[in-house]
Amino acid sequence: MSDIGEASHDGSRSGGCLCGAVRYEVAGEPEASSICHCVSCRKSAGAQSVAWVVFSYEGFRIVSGEPAAFRSSENVSRTFCVECGTTLTYQHDEDPDAIDITAASLDLPDEFPPTRHVWLEDKLAWDTVDDGLQRFERGSSEGESSEGASS
Repeated sequence: MSDIGEASHDGSRSGGCLCGAVRYEVAGEPEASSICHCVSCRKSAGAQSVAWVVFSYEGFRIVSGEPAAFRSSENVSRTFCVECGTTLTYQHDEDPDAIDITAASLDLPDEFPPTRHVWLEDKLAWDTVDDGLQRFERGSSEGESSEGASS
């Protein structure tokens, strides 16, 4: 495993929870990077929104510890550290080859800035979204961007 905050020789990135009980590595390039405003993400993280980076599930592995899993809806499983509560991953049954990782749990989250906002229909009224990123009222796979950055 690489040192915290450094890429390993194979290009994988590391991350983990606040207390350090759970550590993971992920290899490969991200498929997407979004800020989600849906109710489930907000409640699972206790935040107004959650930044996610999507990777191939094949490149993901737990290095130490064992995260707890929670079925937040019929088709969605989320993991978190049972010791400190850090939200770690999201997986949708309809896309078993992908895993969403909370950007903030990566050791170097600045390497993967978000490119879009999703589920803006659930956004809190006081949460300002004026960063010029693509905006989607629902998930980004459900149609064109509603406003924001030029295509």
